Amino acid sequence: MQSAIAQEADFSRIRYAQCWEDADILLEALRIEPGATCVSIASAGDNSLSLLTADPGRVVAADLSAAQLACLELRVAAYRRLQHRELLELLGARESGDRMRWYRACRADLSAPARSFWDERPRLVEEGVGGAGKFERYFRLFRERVLPWIHGRRTVEALLEIRESGEARRFYAERWDNRRWRLLFRLFFSRRVMGLAGRDPAFFRHVDGAVAPRILSRTKHALTEIPPATNPYLHWILTGTYGRALPHALREENFEAIRRRLDRLEWLRVSLEELVDRETVNAVDAWNLSDIFEYMSERETESLLRKLAAVSAPGGRLAYWNMLVPRSRPEEMSEMLAPDPELAGELLRRDKAFFYSRFVVETVR
Repeated sequence: MQSAIAQEADFSRIRYAQCWEDADILLEALRIEPGATCVSIASAGDNSLSLLTADPGRVVAADLSAAQLACLELRVAAYRRLQHRELLELLGARESGDRMRWYRACRADLSAPARSFWDERPRLVEEGVGGAGKFERYFRLFRERVLPWIHGRRTVEALLEIRESGEARRFYAERWDNRRWRLLFRLFFSRRVMGLAGRDPAFFRHVDGAVAPRILSRTKHALTEIPPATNPYLHWILTGTYGRALPHALREENFEAIRRRLDRLEWLRVSLEELVDRETVNAVDAWNLSDIFEYMSERETESLLRKLAAVSAPGGRLAYWNMLVPRSRPEEMSEMLAPDPELAGELLRRDKAFFYSRFVVETVR
């Protein structure tokens, strides 16, 4: 999040209790070398933790929201204190009656602000902290109140068993894409409903045109071109858990690498502008910028990109998403940043967090 939006949006609550961005394509885009310096938008922490699997020397996670940093802190403590299965249970990725027990095992590792934040919200812990954000509650509303009017449980389960894109295309055309799906989807994912229940209305300040048709197009891509059985984000939206698919940071094969390198991760409650202006980072090799430019004007985007390029190492890489607002480096910055549209386009086609319309990869000249 950036200071440009700080005066308009509410950052006192958890907006995203998990990272709704695919770390698999993020890591391919950034090509992090061992020992590299990385800067990451913290969000809920998953993708900042995923960067540790590439063996960087340092990862700095930044966010304006104390609530988001509390999510990151709890994850860090969970990687330190819990086993892999227990971590999944704490986050809500697996059924559990022991979540308060797992939280108590992590509690001493939290800072005083993060400890107070979670102590005051035991219900969020008991329900699984991965479902505690406004965005996750929005999907829960869709799953519990809207989806049953479109498809029954057996149809949803059948979709999530599909492991081949040809079968997925047939299933979508013959069983999924009915009139109620198109109608209720367009209503629920309209600008108005998303602003009220999903994202802060201030985040739509730079959005032109209808929202729902663009999201529906990307959702159709996800349901037909990416095998549903392999997509953890789709599983969560439709069932409230990941099923057998897991995001990158939560896979068992990545657990120990992240745990071993937790001392390389630091987090700060600042905007990226403040972080750069403080000169707390220099010669950055990789930037995970989430979708921060979604909330900025073209002028603000260019200003920040120039600052990031100025403190980057030659060959440093930037990766970020556009959802509803097209943003990337302007032509006036061609001497500073080189885009890689071919790689970005290929990665977007494989993006399991499917609601984004564009993925941008740029290299510092």
